[in-house]
Amino acid sequence: MQHLRHKPPRELLRPRELVLVCAPLRSNVNLSRIARAASCCGLTRIIASGHAKLDREVARDAVDVIQLEVRRSLPPVIKQLKAEGYRIVGLEQTTNSHDLHHYAFPRKTALVIGNERTGLTEELLATLDEAIEIPVWGLPHSYNVATATTMALYEYCKQFPDG
Repeated sequence: MQHLRHKPPRELLRPRELVLVCAPLRSNVNLSRIARAASCCGLTRIIASGHAKLDREVARDAVDVIQLEVRRSLPPVIKQLKAEGYRIVGLEQTTNSHDLHHYAFPRKTALVIGNERTGLTEELLATLDEAIEIPVWGLPHSYNVATATTMALYEYCKQFPDG
């Protein structure tokens, strides 16, 4: 059997109903890594705040397919997404967060990502319908924000492989 390298991407049967919402990140490298992973998963939209911009060297082709919307404040954006029927899910370690390994994503989800150091603010936590966390078995106590987002994206795609 011959294996061909770089086969074309799979086709989604329907558009993804997953939107990423990113709090201000300290590093546009992390945002660019998140955009690259999101693009590989078939997402087309990231809403961010702060001084967000994508680095083509890191994000690669995602720069051409991801619509990056930079907003001054996220709570009004989240309010609008709720009005559009999105379930607002934060990726954060909280007292009531759900384990990612056992979480069933709603198809229409807005995944809210926090800052690398401070996570989600109290103001953003108050907007969530629920929170999910990725179990950690060692130190440090959490994964890098781009790595954690990629893990959550993978789990969502595993649950909805065709879109």
